[in-house]
Amino acid sequence: MSSSYSSYIEDLFGLKGKTALLTGATRGIGARLALALSKAGADIILVQRNNTNTSTKDEITSQGGKADIVVCDLASSEEVAKLIPHVVGELGRTLDIVVNCGGIQRRHPVENFPDSDWQEVLQVNLNTVFTITRDAGKHMLESRGGVAGEPVPQGGVDGNPRGRGKIINISSLVAYQGGLNVVAYAAAKHGVQGIIKSFSNGWASKGVCVNGIAPGYIATDMNEALIADPVRSRQILERIPAGRWGSPGDFEGAIVFLASKASDYVSGETLVVDGGWMGR
Repeated sequence: MSSSYSSYIEDLFGLKGKTALLTGATRGIGARLALALSKAGADIILVQRNNTNTSTKDEITSQGGKADIVVCDLASSEEVAKLIPHVVGELGRTLDIVVNCGGIQRRHPVENFPDSDWQEVLQVNLNTVFTITRDAGKHMLESRGGVAGEPVPQGGVDGNPRGRGKIINISSLVAYQGGLNVVAYAAAKHGVQGIIKSFSNGWASKGVCVNGIAPGYIATDMNEALIADPVRSRQILERIPAGRWGSPGDFEGAIVFLASKASDYVSGETLVVDGGWMGR
């Protein structure tokens, strides 16, 4: 491999000197996203409900990366409101990349969907995404483009030495479809799509890109009920053009692309990683 090739790839996709904050990274897709960003050079902040699960942090540090855990219950609006101020204020960290991957799932026939589960899913999967996106983006604006109504610094947003801020919100196929028995999850993910586009409209010219990744059917704990259902599992597999369920490893390229300089002119978009499902 030539040095010019290595330098080109590092310049385009490398994340050395960047700090990435992620929710939902203790397992599944989120854990693989954190590992990918670390391997690309970023320092990692893992937002977790508690600090007893250190598996992702331990794997990152065992590979020579840097990772810290910050405790926050995503189901608590009070704790979520304090998260970014704590990280950038009390801890003094500067955020370059934020990934909202934390989420929960509740399944019921729509006619029997309980109010309590509706509220819980929307709090974790939508309200928390809004609050973290807003607060992290505001922090990024201060170092990249200023606030609304103020001129962009000389040299433009791309002249900032830290580069553009990158916020990546994890969406879902049910942001485009309704799914079965997951009305709260579908409503939340439709809302996440609106968050992505609306915040992008406000910030793309000021140095912050907001994008999303929409996973298809992925073999993780969240889909264990589907995987265990032989009829539904077969029906899903037959509809996936790639001929297999996805795995967390299928998201490494997507997250590094959206977090890196390679995607500086991409904003307000959602990259669907689904084995071709949406094209069927």
